[in-house]
Amino acid sequence: MRSKTTLLVFFLFSAVLGFSQQPAQYSLYMMNQLNWNPGYAGLEHSLSVTGGFREQWVGLEGAPSTQFISAHMPLYIARGGIGIHLENDEAGATKRTSSYISYNYQVFSDAGILSFGVSAGFVQFTLDGSRLRTPEGNYLEGVGGMVIDHQDELLPLGSINTMTNTFGAGVYFQSEKLELGVGVRHLNEPSLDLEGLSFPLKRAFFLNAGYNLEVNSSLLLMPSLMVQSDLVQTQTNVGLIAQYNENIFGGATYRGAHSPSSQDAVAIIVGFKISENMRLAYAYDLTLSELNNVSTGSHEIMINYNLNKRIGAGRPPRVIYNPRSL
Repeated sequence: MRSKTTLLVFFLFSAVLGFSQQPAQYSLYMMNQLNWNPGYAGLEHSLSVTGGFREQWVGLEGAPSTQFISAHMPLYIARGGIGIHLENDEAGATKRTSSYISYNYQVFSDAGILSFGVSAGFVQFTLDGSRLRTPEGNYLEGVGGMVIDHQDELLPLGSINTMTNTFGAGVYFQSEKLELGVGVRHLNEPSLDLEGLSFPLKRAFFLNAGYNLEVNSSLLLMPSLMVQSDLVQTQTNVGLIAQYNENIFGGATYRGAHSPSSQDAVAIIVGFKISENMRLAYAYDLTLSELNNVSTGSHEIMINYNLNKRIGAGRPPRVIYNPRSL
């Protein structure tokens, strides 16, 4: 019995470790750049607030569910930008809550804006032992609720959690048509220490690119690329969004790695401006992996509010780019 449950613990925490090292998945990555790169803070040139919700692999028990909110704005008096990002990511019996504060310094030129950013924050990890089950465990519905006995002292009966600090950095370039960014998360490779177990958070690298191709006065095409890697596994997102009259937009993205066996999903994206200050976007993922046998796909929604006016004191930059992008 001990060998079986110990083996279960090993696989359980291996899965937890793998999950905790990977960032939450987003199909609307082009609306959530601050999450990947602190160098993006302030590059929407006004106060910008974005919130999102994602349900991944609907129909699969214990599938990931993610919520986030971020806000950032330029800080002209310091020639840069500041931002904050909060995220809650749940999967099965695990929950990860992250919070980051970002600052960057921006260099302006005729070519564009080059931004150098850093971030600092905390990651809290929680394991709910009441949602775990072992082959030899006893789980009875009693008068006072569920009686839980995993038959192994290594497994908690309730929730246990741990917290660690983490740092990130990024470089971002923005011009009238082109955007490029490189960011890294968990730069210090911190560890999650939970009940005598230690799990390192490996560095995660992000490369993004976007381009604004104006077809005519009404139609704008926006191809995009997002590559994320821990230098062991790499995942690529490519997408194309068409925007009409700066009002409605739609398109698709493909997510996968470098072989047919590792393809993940195709996401269909639609969105529109609710008002001059607010945009709403929705993505539906068509699962391409074998998970499509147990899932009906993934749903994601994001809403963005932009004040659309300069805030704060200080002299504004000599050139302010305002690409009509998402």
